[in-house]
Amino acid sequence: MIEVKQNNDEKHGSFEASIDGKKAGLMTYTWAGEERFIIDHTEVEEEFNGKGVGKEMLVKAVEFARENNKKIIPLCPFAKATFQKNEDLQDVL
Repeated sequence: MIEVKQNNDEKHGSFEASIDGKKAGLMTYTWAGEERFIIDHTEVEEEFNGKGVGKEMLVKAVEFARENNKKIIPLCPFAKATFQKNEDLQDVL
């Protein structure tokens, strides 16, 4: 099971994924004012490629945006492509 933990401060934040206690991936973001944040980087550890780690982190970012009435600017190529493929996530763009 993929576990995702969020770290957040006034300027930056991240979503860290782990599987069985091992680091599986990292998605970083930067705040763009108070209403929006920019997903600027996504990385998945090689041994966890193809297991849905990146999408799970993006889903957590979308949940965070929805719960806090924020918008996401996906500059990271992975995040941008995933939003384009999943219309159900696009309400936070």
